[in-house]
Amino acid sequence: MAPEGKKPPGSRREGGGTSHDSPSREEFRGRAERAADDVRLVGGKPGQNRTGSTVGYLDGRLLIAMPVMGDPRFERSVIYLCAHSAEGAMGIIVNHPAGSIDFPELLEQLGIIKKGAQIKLPENAESMKVLRGGPVDTGRGFVLHSSDFYIENATLRIDDGVCLTATVDILRAIANGSGPKHAILALGYAGWAPGQLETEIQSNGWLHCDADVDLIFGDDVEDKYARALRKIGIDPGMLSNEAGHA
Repeated sequence: MAPEGKKPPGSRREGGGTSHDSPSREEFRGRAERAADDVRLVGGKPGQNRTGSTVGYLDGRLLIAMPVMGDPRFERSVIYLCAHSAEGAMGIIVNHPAGSIDFPELLEQLGIIKKGAQIKLPENAESMKVLRGGPVDTGRGFVLHSSDFYIENATLRIDDGVCLTATVDILRAIANGSGPKHAILALGYAGWAPGQLETEIQSNGWLHCDADVDLIFGDDVEDKYARALRKIGIDPGMLSNEAGHA
């Protein structure tokens, strides 16, 4: 019932790993250059505005995992859907921390800042969350951010307030204080083949609801699941196998 962590058909690379080892600067750059391919496959491309998507598709909304979901990779997940079309879907888990990975240390490893320069970072860079975005390509970074930051031909505008950028340029901007007001860095993503997400929703694997800035970018990562359920008036303890949509 849960997504298999597979890329949409036609992707260049298969499957995702479980390693959270930080990529080298060269590896990150190469992965970043390919990162938007998966979004292109499901109906979007960098520089394109995804607002006004076809009625019936859920891009720009939040998926909330049902407690009965048996896949531990998606247990208590809240997923922001970046793209959804007849070709499949792609989203970022916004409430699973990526373990001990520290954003300033990652900037050092990528050569964006010099060793020991963390004290000079802007406050939002020092506190920026690094999340486990999904089981596919966990070594690749995706920055979900507010729409006050945009890179031509590199940023995908998902709705009026949220964008996705997957190049190292946005990390440099965040490090020097010229980045977006709100941002999270996700390692990996969740992907669905054509029709797979719709089947899982019909099988009661997911609830879905409107997204809001607090649920996407808020600091209280551990509480996002319960807050998402409360947003649609649901007590987590009362959930069953009955389908529900908000």
